[in-house]
Amino acid sequence: MTPSHDRRTFLRRAGLTAGAAVTLPMAGLTGSAAASTAPTETDPDQLFWEGRFAEADRGYAALLRGNPDDAHALARRGCVALLSNRFGSAESFLTRALELAPDDAFSVRQLVDCYVRQDQYARAVPLLGDAPTAVQYGALTGTPFEIRGPEATRIPFLTLDPLPQIPVSLNGGTPKTFHVDTGGSFGLSAETAEEAGLEAVATGQATLGGRVVTTYLGAVDSVRLGEIELRNVPVAWHDTGAGEDAGVIGTAIFYHFLTTLDYAHQGLVLRRKTGAQVREVQAAAERAGTRPQPLWLADGHFPFTLGSLGGYGPRVVEIDTGVPDFGVTTTEEKARKAGVAIDYDHPVSFLGVTGYSITPDTVSIGDAVREDVPGVVAPVSLDERLGFEILANVTHQFLKPFSCTFDYAGMRLYLTGGQG
Repeated sequence: MTPSHDRRTFLRRAGLTAGAAVTLPMAGLTGSAAASTAPTETDPDQLFWEGRFAEADRGYAALLRGNPDDAHALARRGCVALLSNRFGSAESFLTRALELAPDDAFSVRQLVDCYVRQDQYARAVPLLGDAPTAVQYGALTGTPFEIRGPEATRIPFLTLDPLPQIPVSLNGGTPKTFHVDTGGSFGLSAETAEEAGLEAVATGQATLGGRVVTTYLGAVDSVRLGEIELRNVPVAWHDTGAGEDAGVIGTAIFYHFLTTLDYAHQGLVLRRKTGAQVREVQAAAERAGTRPQPLWLADGHFPFTLGSLGGYGPRVVEIDTGVPDFGVTTTEEKARKAGVAIDYDHPVSFLGVTGYSITPDTVSIGDAVREDVPGVVAPVSLDERLGFEILANVTHQFLKPFSCTFDYAGMRLYLTGGQG
């Protein structure tokens, strides 16, 4: 990676710490909750792995009719509910799963995420044990993520490439340049944190890019994005060295709104999650002839939908916009499944590992289709971490002709605009 890419990776990993309990084990099937039978076509675990979440949920419901104390089925039903922000059902299933299997790290991680996404940080603290985030969340004062200002705001991009950048003001200070990244959370550089007068309430260590860094956890009193102000926002930072970005604005911010990354007209639009704003988004999509796609959110800040690679799909794809040079990323195995040729003669560096270029004939999300999208295959995947298979990540270069709206109220994704 170039130094600037390396810095962005550090910044988005810093945001991970503030948005989720990253110190917890990440395996999708863990401990006493792991399934013990071989998968079949109707096995809910296999359906979940394939991203057929509604079918998997029905399968787990059937298991629970036979055994209401099946902790694994309860945990998985909670996870399916959480993917769609159905917090009441998620909390009910996950709480019961933990009563039956209190040491199951998967259920703990899911329930922490359930509380954090609702800004109920105090409820997450007892589940976090001695994790640094427990101290950070316990130190929050006021109403976390309190939104002040108008119903909506539009923030013009300062630049589109290599990634969109916007001005962000912290604690009433001079606006700084942040990059926009839906695969990130909310992270700062050490310089930005110092200028904003932030004090760490907890620290941890992480190995990133072969370097051991100290991560500092705290909160920002005020984050101003256009005409909207957020109050009492958890944040993380560490010293990433010289670079041009003051921080990253990601999905830990975005899921509080109906968020539009308007690449076509180069702006970020944040709308409050009110009925009127939802109807406005739906009406605009209908006028544009755009069909809504499903939207799922996993592990705090990773958004997903359905997409296709070549003629293969639709399958679950990630929408992590923070990969500047490519429009699609996947693994060698999945590229082969999709019939995509891999250029082994021209290796490239990608996230610290060796990758190889691909140029799929088509990449599509619903009716949004692009041809000859530049991409890369590399051994980088969230599959095992999240417990379901992800065909690809659809990212920056694919999205540039479109306006991409993440409706975190109705859990729908809209891509409008021209093909390119």
